[in-house]
Amino acid sequence: MKLKLNKIIRYLIYSDLVFYTGWGLISPIFALFLVENLKLTAFVVGLSAAIHLIFRSLLRVPFGMYADKSQKKSYHFMFWGLLISAFIPLGYIVASSPLHIYILQAVLGASLAMSTAGWTGIFAKYMDRGKESTEWGIDAVAVGIGPGIAGAVGGLAVTYFSFNWVFIAVTIIGLVGVVLLLFVKKDILKARDGGTGKLFVQHELRRVKKARIS
Repeated sequence: MKLKLNKIIRYLIYSDLVFYTGWGLISPIFALFLVENLKLTAFVVGLSAAIHLIFRSLLRVPFGMYADKSQKKSYHFMFWGLLISAFIPLGYIVASSPLHIYILQAVLGASLAMSTAGWTGIFAKYMDRGKESTEWGIDAVAVGIGPGIAGAVGGLAVTYFSFNWVFIAVTIIGLVGVVLLLFVKKDILKARDGGTGKLFVQHELRRVKKARIS
């Protein structure tokens, strides 16, 4: 099976790869930052992680229900959610108390729930028929290998530079991931709303038409 992916799927995977690779720079060492730089306790570290995951989990379905109403809503959820998330690392630089960290983690969880709700809906609608598992797999590889390598790089960067510079780098890389979504904005917003099957059929008809012309 050829691994040629359609434009929308390619850019969604590119965005995922870049954005989560950026976050991979700090994910493994974030607890160290809270303990060493902010002098917070292990309880605060654990609670901050819990707040992020709870907000991200509880809001995922409500956001998904809203995003399902139209592709325009899905795209805007995906874009703005990712954009808000990209700026969270800058908040860590100025944070000075547990409350600041809790607020940042809550916003991060909510914004990632928002972006994921839009992203998964669009990805599911534009997958190529017969390549669904492959395309989900490629994205899984992207968000696994990228952050995995970045974790080692982030630890090295903190050793030679500082947490603040790493946080700034994560924001810049995250914004690149957000910008990649602009390359498919017109393609997504101009498409008619409809079920996954309908979009699959439209894609297949266009492919067959092009094949006949060539």
